Amino acid sequence: MEQKYEVEVKDLGIKFSTGTLAKQANGSVTVSLGDTNIIVNATAAATLRPEQDFFPLTVDYRETFSAAGKIPGGYFKREGRPSEKEILTSRLCDRPLRPLFPKGFMNEVQVIGLLLSADMVNEPDILMVNGASAALAISDIPWNGPIGCVRIGEIDGNFVVNPTHEQMLDSTLDLIYVGNSREMMMIEGAAEECPEDRFIEALQFAQEQIQKIIEAQRELVKICGKEKREFPLIVCPDEILSMCKEYVGGRLLEAVFQNSKLKRQADVDALMEETAEFVKGKVGEESFDKNNVKMAFEVLQEEVYRGNILDEGKRCDGRTYMDLRPIWCKTNVLPKVHGSAIFTRGETQALVLTTLGTSRDSQELDGLTGGSKEKSFILHYNFPPYSVGETGRFGTPGRREIGHGALAERSLLPVLPSEDEFPYVIRVVSEIMESNGSTSMASVCGGCLSLMDAGVPIRTPVAGISCGLVTRRGEDGEICKHVVLTDIIGAEDHYGDMDFKICGTKNGITGFQLDLKIAGLPIDIAKEAIYRNRDTRMKILEIMAGAQPGPNKELKDCAPQIKVLQIDPEKIGMLIGPGGKNIRRIVEVSGAQVDVDDDNPGTVRIYANSLESMNKAVSEVELVTGEIEVGKTYKGIVRSIKEFGAFVECLPGKEGLVHISELADFRVNKTEDVCKLGDEMLVKCIGIDDKGRVKLSRRAALCEQQGIPYEPRSREPRGDFKGERRERRERRENRGDKEE
Repeated sequence: MEQKYEVEVKDLGIKFSTGTLAKQANGSVTVSLGDTNIIVNATAAATLRPEQDFFPLTVDYRETFSAAGKIPGGYFKREGRPSEKEILTSRLCDRPLRPLFPKGFMNEVQVIGLLLSADMVNEPDILMVNGASAALAISDIPWNGPIGCVRIGEIDGNFVVNPTHEQMLDSTLDLIYVGNSREMMMIEGAAEECPEDRFIEALQFAQEQIQKIIEAQRELVKICGKEKREFPLIVCPDEILSMCKEYVGGRLLEAVFQNSKLKRQADVDALMEETAEFVKGKVGEESFDKNNVKMAFEVLQEEVYRGNILDEGKRCDGRTYMDLRPIWCKTNVLPKVHGSAIFTRGETQALVLTTLGTSRDSQELDGLTGGSKEKSFILHYNFPPYSVGETGRFGTPGRREIGHGALAERSLLPVLPSEDEFPYVIRVVSEIMESNGSTSMASVCGGCLSLMDAGVPIRTPVAGISCGLVTRRGEDGEICKHVVLTDIIGAEDHYGDMDFKICGTKNGITGFQLDLKIAGLPIDIAKEAIYRNRDTRMKILEIMAGAQPGPNKELKDCAPQIKVLQIDPEKIGMLIGPGGKNIRRIVEVSGAQVDVDDDNPGTVRIYANSLESMNKAVSEVELVTGEIEVGKTYKGIVRSIKEFGAFVECLPGKEGLVHISELADFRVNKTEDVCKLGDEMLVKCIGIDDKGRVKLSRRAALCEQQGIPYEPRSREPRGDFKGERRERRERRENRGDKEE
């Protein structure tokens, strides 16, 4: 018999329910906001894989087309590989869940969310995080939750909780905030140059709002939560750890504290192999487990890195906690590309390329849950294995590449010009050449330089940097000492507690992302990191200005030329022609691309690879859509012959009369003496009457061509017929009088 449990979050409209669907999962929760509904299921494997030495957590979010009342395209008519939106939502959910599992817990866990219905108004990504938290909280899987997630927007200076898609169009802030009952766990989003003080206010506001969500989950746990199961924790045995520590002594410190990342790794690996042989000899081959030595070295390296930072103020590459690694950058590094830049910070290097395209190059979005239908700015991030001196899979981007690209993309987007100001589709590709920490921030800096090199008129430069954290806790479990690190390297990210990336301009923040390895970040430490990041960002912006002071005034010769024309919206049909005949002809004769903007009636965009092609296309469009103007000369075609002159078509569908007196500089007896049907004729518009009738002159055009003055000729009638009839009538009347 069905037994449904349901709780509602006060004031936020979010509902949690369980007990109806997927009852064989360890935990299953349906969460809804408006008519957007998502189910999240959490399941843990009962046993470990053989020789498992890592925690296999999988978080997946999927959207079904049926949720939006649609049928998938393609031959198979079913959902395929996950979209970028699904991957980003999965990453968004994974990051705050992972630190809350017990250390040493190695059983495989899957958290799977499925969008059941979408109202195209409310965004489902925050529901995925809240649903995952609730599913784990009521399950028997060991997990130190619950957590709460909200989206914060800022509209007209006021913070808005979980704004709709329509409200987000007016928001200057997009903050996704995840936290527990005391501290923040993860943040992600973008802003339009938000000042640091206002950003901190948004974080504090979000922390207050998530308490309602956490309280609702706790209520759900009380009424239907399962007792947590005991799972074996895989940790390094104390005797093996002591044995390794005694054997390596100070040699691990020597291996770790050197500038080269590859040399550091090689020396640590060699020392670990040597230690493994020593341990094998001590415990015997049958009892030896190399995974225990690996775990011991993880513990020992963590102690070396963290202890020296906290107690000695020393980092492995010799810097103090405030120091920025040396930066070198350069633009215009490649020929035949529209924009290029290299940004190097220590052992992290990005080669970033910018390409300008036409409106046809914009990326179409399926819009399954609402929001924008296409993108005109795209940033792709590639992380090949050679960037870390390794071999491995190369080709299709993974979740990491998509996530880093999205962070860099949303950080640069706020400073880009609008499509009306700069009507190009922009693609930026960051190729990571070398990696040792914060390649996404190198992509932001290099991407900004590449955009400026391409001549994109950005409002102001953007830079990004990551701050790390090392903490020590007292006997009460509270943080008793901490150090915020500027510009962390890979090892400091791995063995440290935080990776806090913030991008922005000299005026404020444009993009941000916080990942933690601890169970929460106090707001005071977050403030310190935010202000440290701002100070470091100013230094990077100054270095970037030395390489590229601002956007280039002109596009590269190889970049497509563009011109925007405004025509009468009623003439769009004339430009396109029946079945697109006219516009295809213009494209063929000019070699340019001609696009009609459906969203802005009367706007025509022309893209060309040369000035000659551009001028030809503009001329053809103006010929089709223009009006005959007084004083302009045209090469027209004679469309009709009359006794009193000829009608000449100057523009497609536009014609005027060349009176017989204006056909030549001599007296013309018959129109056919000068022209015949279908002849080309050079004419000049000499007037348009109040009824819109166009007066043309071949004589005026010839005078202009010969450089002699043109004098209008008074038209003398070839017979005053009215006068003749009047005279005849008078003669008849006189004859009548005489007869009488």
